[in-house]
Amino acid sequence: MRSHGCGDLRHDASGQTVQLCGWVDRCRDHGGVIFVDLRDSSGSVQITVDPDNGAEMFAIAEHLRNETVIQVAGKVRERPADAINDRLATGRIEVLASAITVLNAVKGNLPFPVSVHDEENTREELRLRHRYLDLRRERMNSNLRLRHRTVQAMRRFLEDQGFIEVETPVLTRSTPEGARDYLVPSRVCGGEWFALPQSPQLFKQLLMVGGLERYYQVARCFRDEDLRADRQPEFTQLDIEMSFMDQEQILELNEALIASIWKAVKGVELPRPFPRLTWHEAMARYGTDRPDTRYGLELTDVSDLVAGMGFKVFSGAVAAGGSVKCIAVPGGNDAISNVRIKPGGDVFSEAQKAGAGGLAFIRVREGGEIDTIGAIKDNLTEDKKAELLARTGATPGTLLLFGAGDTDTVNKALDRVRQFLARELGLVPADRDNDQWNFLWVVDFPMFEFNAGENRLEALHHPFCAPNSADLGTDPAAWANTLPTARAQAYDLVLNGLELGGGSLRIHDSALQRQVLQTIGLPLEEANQQFGFLMDALDMGAPPHGGLAYGVDRIVMLLAGEESIRDTIAFPKTQQARCLMTGAPGGVATKQLDELHVASTWVEEDES
Repeated sequence: MRSHGCGDLRHDASGQTVQLCGWVDRCRDHGGVIFVDLRDSSGSVQITVDPDNGAEMFAIAEHLRNETVIQVAGKVRERPADAINDRLATGRIEVLASAITVLNAVKGNLPFPVSVHDEENTREELRLRHRYLDLRRERMNSNLRLRHRTVQAMRRFLEDQGFIEVETPVLTRSTPEGARDYLVPSRVCGGEWFALPQSPQLFKQLLMVGGLERYYQVARCFRDEDLRADRQPEFTQLDIEMSFMDQEQILELNEALIASIWKAVKGVELPRPFPRLTWHEAMARYGTDRPDTRYGLELTDVSDLVAGMGFKVFSGAVAAGGSVKCIAVPGGNDAISNVRIKPGGDVFSEAQKAGAGGLAFIRVREGGEIDTIGAIKDNLTEDKKAELLARTGATPGTLLLFGAGDTDTVNKALDRVRQFLARELGLVPADRDNDQWNFLWVVDFPMFEFNAGENRLEALHHPFCAPNSADLGTDPAAWANTLPTARAQAYDLVLNGLELGGGSLRIHDSALQRQVLQTIGLPLEEANQQFGFLMDALDMGAPPHGGLAYGVDRIVMLLAGEESIRDTIAFPKTQQARCLMTGAPGGVATKQLDELHVASTWVEEDES
């Protein structure tokens, strides 16, 4: 139907007769000659329709609407010098039409402008409801092509490194991996259920036991959890696993992988090796295990300085086992008013959203004098004040913001405030303008964290991470005592405050695996029921192995400069896990439920 793509024509094609197909991007009538911008996936080109070339063809052009699908035959010619458009790849030429065929006319009103010339903001709900139109627009089209190049770069690198791609099951069994499973009832095995995989974790370990040694997969994963900008119920991982490699070798290989992606997609040479922080260092300095290191505003622990002072908010927090930390904001005296820090202010609100009751503050004036509430100023000795200014690096004009309470809440609150201030003070560029790539490995995570709601330990990553051998010890009889405080041989790759991926060395000894499962409160009988197949495999000569999984959607989001992964996925769900275009999820016939041996207990809420 066509000889060329619209965006592929250049001035060296002048004189050629071509056939093009695409969508009418816009029409312009200039004194009897009609110009049609014709667009396809390769780009756009100007079609010139002259009435002297055929009255019937010209009549068709007069009635063309935007987004009508047409076929055009014509001859390529160079534009006049005063009509050249250097902003277009095809801007030096045009096609003089000899025939136009309407392949499919637009029969209704467009819900929003689709033309590349009308890249206006459109409500996301409308864009998702008519996603097929949104995909024609330059932004989404570009993002999906960038996604393709990203995945292509991943595959090329890994295959060059001897990895092979293996598909793992989508219908599997439900296992406790942290998030809620999507369940699928079995018609054949009545009363039993499949689960959609949260990740291929167990299968990739079994592939290592199977001797493949280097596996990868661009895997679809599913988690039934609350959504946010960088989370979807179904998402894509680059899943990697390898045998006979220690942590250093795995990190080095993955740095090379990431560098190859950024080189292929952005043309950027990333400096290596990437910096590293232990989990404890990250939490102490930034209050989070995925810090954005493009700017300062690091947290400073001042608990020891304020432990005995008369200001009870500070001393009480320390006495209760918590902490007092602060952020030094250079120039903050001028940039941030008291109103913004006090109840009702935007800075206060950020801390409150993280669970804090509020923020205390000190303004550093000329000569090292401080300006704050009397309860702090009157109870801070000259020596303590001098130490506080020295420790935080505060100079005149600096604003000190304090969080006090249990350490977890203090960290969350100041981390949130830190990120908010970085945007407010222009310390980081807008996502679309970002050209700073601060990669960071966070290592030495704790094996477990305490779940107060269930009064038990739970795996910080997942229960298949290998513990640090130095923390574990060599006596299996002592593992029950050494495991709870052990570090995991786990690692996360962080970029500009977002976790790109995470992984670990895996447990390849069945006795240790059973002990880890018991440590998180899984009785031995239940552990064997849930993971007996894995234990059996580990007893059949399992090699030492480890791996890592990346969030493909998140990587593409950062490369594209988008704020949400929804703008990097062809057909995403909303934050209510709905597809507005297809109406999924939706009801099914009672007959289908009967065949699956399932009954619905859902009752519509009374709106009265």
